[in-house]
Amino acid sequence: MSEKFTNMTIMMEFLLMGFPDDWVIQTLHAALFFLIYLAALMGNLLIFTLTTVDQHLQTPMYFFLKNLSLIDMCYISVTVPKSIMDSLTNSHSISFLGCASQLFLVIFFAATEYALLVVMSYDRYAAICLPLQYETIMNRGACVQMMVTALWLSGCVYGSIHVAGTFYFCGPNIVHEFFCDVPSLLTIACPGEQILEYVFIIASFSFAFLCFLFMIASYGHIFSGVLKIPSAQGRFRTVSTCMPHLPVMTLFLFSGIVTYLGTNCKSASSLNLLMSVLYSVLPPSLNPVIHSLRNRDMNVFLGNLLGDKILLKV
Repeated sequence: MSEKFTNMTIMMEFLLMGFPDDWVIQTLHAALFFLIYLAALMGNLLIFTLTTVDQHLQTPMYFFLKNLSLIDMCYISVTVPKSIMDSLTNSHSISFLGCASQLFLVIFFAATEYALLVVMSYDRYAAICLPLQYETIMNRGACVQMMVTALWLSGCVYGSIHVAGTFYFCGPNIVHEFFCDVPSLLTIACPGEQILEYVFIIASFSFAFLCFLFMIASYGHIFSGVLKIPSAQGRFRTVSTCMPHLPVMTLFLFSGIVTYLGTNCKSASSLNLLMSVLYSVLPPSLNPVIHSLRNRDMNVFLGNLLGDKILLKV
């Protein structure tokens, strides 16, 4: 026991070695991540602003989209800026406290976003299949309570449990990832300390898969309800507001499963890196496009806003 704690005190920093230590690759990685980060930040900030300013976008669906945009801005900001700076400065170190904070925030925002996407699927189910009861089920007070208590708080607790179960290290301080993540940290954990964390991971993904099945069932009811809509334009508009959730949830869940329960991260792997990018960088970048910027109401408001500004200049 004393030897374990001695090793833990020595490990005061980690080296994030997710990308090959080659100048060309590091430069390309920094440029690509910068463009992705800039696009994600601008897209999500635009959606957050539109759903805050426009009084016509104050329904529960847009309230959820506003929170999704806020989560995505925070989620991608936890990992990508640090990774860009590491590549530009060729300094891959991160402190023990910085690594623990990054791990907590990544899991916190990822879990909150996944839970929010599940709630959004139920919101669409209630709006389409139970239109007469929708105002009662998804009133403004219920939305606020659901967001604050069930989503943000649960994500905070979930992140704290993972951090508590991961930081017992006896191995080298090299992390084969571009940010501090549970699978890569478990490879340098003390022998026997990983068991409880692996049990928690399996239980977590089992629950996440049940949530995914719940979402599939919700969309099954939605599509059966869509078929009853007489207008082809109405059917298309309804499906276009629901379908984007499915690929995001599928990408989020199964890339996370492959990363956490699949390959071993004791050495650098292209598959591990790809899966990490798929669930940590891609969803915050795609959400503005597939969830909101294709939304007709937002495009109308944005068009009116830009049109008014052009007229004022003229």
